[in-house]
Amino acid sequence: MTDTPILPKEEIQKARHPMAEATEMFMKNHAAVAAAVVLMLIVLAAIFGPYIYPTDPFDMVWAPFSPPGEAGFLLGTDYLGRDLLAALIHGARVSIVIGLAAAFMSVFIGVTVGALAGFYRGYVEEILMRITEFFQVLPTLLFSMVIVALFGASLPMITFAIGIVSWTAVARITRSEFLRIRELEYVTASRASGASNGKLMFRIILPNALPPIIVQSALMVGSAILFEAGLSFLGLTDPNVVSWGQVIGSNRQYILDASYTVTIPGMAIFITVLAISLVGDGLNDALNPKLRQR
Repeated sequence: MTDTPILPKEEIQKARHPMAEATEMFMKNHAAVAAAVVLMLIVLAAIFGPYIYPTDPFDMVWAPFSPPGEAGFLLGTDYLGRDLLAALIHGARVSIVIGLAAAFMSVFIGVTVGALAGFYRGYVEEILMRITEFFQVLPTLLFSMVIVALFGASLPMITFAIGIVSWTAVARITRSEFLRIRELEYVTASRASGASNGKLMFRIILPNALPPIIVQSALMVGSAILFEAGLSFLGLTDPNVVSWGQVIGSNRQYILDASYTVTIPGMAIFITVLAISLVGDGLNDALNPKLRQR
């Protein structure tokens, strides 16, 4: 009877699936876990809140500037007597959708540009990086304001304006990862075996370059929500759609008379963006193999 060999603790950790290690590392980050729970609650409120609290956010339900708690209105009313709680619940859906859609657009453009530049290098990299630098030096808020002012303040145009100015960071991260990974042995072996450029880029290199891209994508959702709030504060938003930024923008003239009409949606944006940032930090710690070895 032979004794079963006992592997050292380091060998057991190396043998585990990377996703299991990443999940365990993320769960050890208590701030990130708490932020993920808060973010999940916000998403659930955005999805199911309008059915649980079906008040129309555009209905004038009570006297203007009723403070929180008066007449049964938990968060009070705005300058037109509209229920702020209803606006907060309905606005969560729009703000989160804009954030996700703009982030998806930015990631798609950034990954495409960065992958092509990092894989082909040469004149392709030179041209794409000069385009990236052009967008990087533009004042992003001012550029998005010009786009919305010229083409209208509809939600698709606001999403496009945010996405088109926010992709440069993803492009640079993707390019650096492609430049690093394309020289590794397994990529060289795949190229020698006859793999096409498309397969090398999107089936071999890109999956291994995803961790930093995922982290950046999570942070960009919060940035897009802040962008939308900034445009709304300046009046560049669709007045027929409720979002957190639109609530702040429509009540900004009365910030000194009824500060809660701006503070409450502002706190909603702050908590959401903070939760997204903490989740992004947790993902960075979990997906970074150097940090997992600490």
